[in-house]
Amino acid sequence: MTDIKRVGSAGVHTVEGNVAGSRAARLTKARDVQKQEYEAVKLKIKQENAVGVESIQQMDRKFNGNSITDTLEQEFRLKTIGLVSADDFRKFRQMVDEKVDQSKANEILETERLQQQEIQRKKDDRDKKRKKIASTLSFGNDIEEADPKGDESNSNGSNPSKKKIFKDPSVDTSFLPDRDRDRLLAEQKELLKQEWLAVQEKTKNELLEVVYSYWDGSGHRKSITVKKGCTVGRFLELVKQQIAPEFSEVRSSSAEDFLYVKEDLIIPHHVSFYDLIVTKARGKSGPLFHFDVHDDVRLRNDATVEKDESHPGKVVERRWFEKNKHIFPASRWEQYDPAVSRDAMKYTIHGGELK
Repeated sequence: MTDIKRVGSAGVHTVEGNVAGSRAARLTKARDVQKQEYEAVKLKIKQENAVGVESIQQMDRKFNGNSITDTLEQEFRLKTIGLVSADDFRKFRQMVDEKVDQSKANEILETERLQQQEIQRKKDDRDKKRKKIASTLSFGNDIEEADPKGDESNSNGSNPSKKKIFKDPSVDTSFLPDRDRDRLLAEQKELLKQEWLAVQEKTKNELLEVVYSYWDGSGHRKSITVKKGCTVGRFLELVKQQIAPEFSEVRSSSAEDFLYVKEDLIIPHHVSFYDLIVTKARGKSGPLFHFDVHDDVRLRNDATVEKDESHPGKVVERRWFEKNKHIFPASRWEQYDPAVSRDAMKYTIHGGELK
């Protein structure tokens, strides 16, 4: 017999009862969480299925079509199901085709009507912007003045006349572009250009007597007549033809094998006599634009004094020049450069100026 006494009812107040109660509570809470997760997954699946059904319905509508043409075609199929005579079939087919054509024509008319409305709307917007801009100009009051004829036409219900915008006569507009003025200026320029070209062409066709000296160590003076527009290259070709019977060594040479030396300057083959005359070109010892005969100013006069006299140009074989370019007078010769001004230059010998 023990001294332990029971107090109250036995069960949950025991250690085993407390453990079982807490476990039941945890399980109940876990079931609630699982139920919430299940409901969330169920709702998500339902939403996805709804989206899929909508996509399928859209695809069905896309392939089935809802236009008038599709409706008429479907109606034609229903009427021609089963045994139908050829006449009835053709009659139904003709009716459907006429309705389809009429629906297409109506669609085209409706499209054109919408386009016209859009064009008119844009035009009205532009007119509003123009009026707003014109109201800020100094001559904006002129726009507000209504044309009497225009008012009369408006009162009669006809189309309104266009309002004109006038220039302010007190404003200087000479700096603004002017098509008529530019066109007139261009015509005047073209006329002057044609006149200038005609004068140049006439001058180039004038004859010029050129006195030259074929130089092979000693001078052999001759003359030939060419046009002023003749180039140095063409001139040397004519000179070669002229001296070939007398000098057999040049018979096998071409114009490229010769040099034309004028006033100690080697003139390039592409330069014409007209270029030298027009530019009043000058050489180291005299002008390049005189081709007539004068005595050597270096023998008769002071070489440092510029005179309106020139020396006959020398026609030299290129190989002779290459062989004797270190000997006077070839040692003084240099290439002609039109960019070099020789107006103030003095005659020099071996690089030294005469004082």
